[in-house]
Amino acid sequence: MKLVVGLGNPGRQYEATKHNIGFMVIDAIAEAVTHTPWREEQKAEVCSFTLDGEKILLVKPQTFMNASGEAVGPLMRYYKIDPSDVYCIYDDMDLPVGKLRIRPNGSSGGHNGIKSLIAHLGTENFPRFRVGIGRPLPQWTVVDHVLAPFGEDVQDKVVKGIKDTTKALLGTLEVGIDKGMNLYNPKKKPRH
Repeated sequence: MKLVVGLGNPGRQYEATKHNIGFMVIDAIAEAVTHTPWREEQKAEVCSFTLDGEKILLVKPQTFMNASGEAVGPLMRYYKIDPSDVYCIYDDMDLPVGKLRIRPNGSSGGHNGIKSLIAHLGTENFPRFRVGIGRPLPQWTVVDHVLAPFGEDVQDKVVKGIKDTTKALLGTLEVGIDKGMNLYNPKKKPRH
């Protein structure tokens, strides 16, 4: 069994914001598979589907971003899921809009949602699907940036990023994180 967690903030006013790209990907995965009805469980919206005989839980924590672990930790323990089977999707300012980077583990990189997950899962060893949201404009704070919607000029990149991440996540669930990273991470261009 695996948990696939998208990070974001609950509430209509946050739906289209950059910080909610994790929720957007979870919704796209839910559209691509046949899943159970959404239900409230452990401070999260949860549904499930089966892939190659394995049950996969889709999770959208309803605790607000900075307390995401308060939903994910209890779910992981309740279902007795290993942290290495908790796949987390979230926004990353260090990547260009829509670009995906898969990592098997690591520090929070200053992301408060990931800090909360590390605190509540008790480890940094859970796979990450980081989706680029780009850097703030010069006069913008980080908070202004992540809580603003994507501009019209990047909508195509956002849509492509969500589609690419959905494909990569479903593919990685089938082949495992190591093969998934090989298949779906951007390839480094060889130096001449």
